[in-house]
Amino acid sequence: MSAAVTPFSEREFPDTICLFDVDGTLTPARLVVSDEMRDLLKELRKKCTIGFVGGSDLAKQKEQLGNDVISQFDFAFSENGLTAYRLGEKMASQSFINWLGDEKYNKLARFILRYLADIELPKRRGTFIEFRNGMINVSPIGRNASTEERNEYEAFDKENKIREKLVAALKEEFPDYGLTYSIGGQISFDVFPTGWDKTYCLQYVVPEGFKNIHFFGDKSYKGGNDYEIYTDDRTIGHAVNSPEDTARILKELFFQ
Repeated sequence: MSAAVTPFSEREFPDTICLFDVDGTLTPARLVVSDEMRDLLKELRKKCTIGFVGGSDLAKQKEQLGNDVISQFDFAFSENGLTAYRLGEKMASQSFINWLGDEKYNKLARFILRYLADIELPKRRGTFIEFRNGMINVSPIGRNASTEERNEYEAFDKENKIREKLVAALKEEFPDYGLTYSIGGQISFDVFPTGWDKTYCLQYVVPEGFKNIHFFGDKSYKGGNDYEIYTDDRTIGHAVNSPEDTARILKELFFQ
């Protein structure tokens, strides 16, 4: 641990940790964290332990939160905690493909690509299935869409329920795969083994003995990728709609 980092037990609220979703909570969707939020988190870290838990891999989280993200948070949980860091030290890692196996994965991928090929969409870009360490991320428009195209697709998806219908089709086609489908962000949804949602990260947090585990997330509704951890009995859930919401609640809780 860096000498500059105050031990958890010596902070103003030693029995409290704040965990944050990334997209829509600490940053606008797929955009970069503001200087104001970085400054607020730096001050918050003096008061309690802080960590982030996101579905994306660490490379994308660095794009949004900064290359120094591991040193700026006490806990860094990429892919829902399947890749985990505590005070800059890497912890255990898990693998989606080892768990599922190539035969089942091939069937799943072929079904998704056929389904996407047969639906009508205003635009298509690239990377429709993104393979990650602990999950796959499926995007009907493609993850290479620009910010403007993401916004357009989000509105289209709300009206036509493209992602919702595809998730329903996958559940029907692969009922015995033991997979969870979680819609998050603007353009995609995650597919991962049941139990590998954001509550996965709590196995690293709970043994630390925190009495208060606050979680902040913008997809806290049922089917959203924050729902499981937001409703978990071990956490105090805060539903937010934007980074500004997150900042407001933090100030009310810790800076009065």
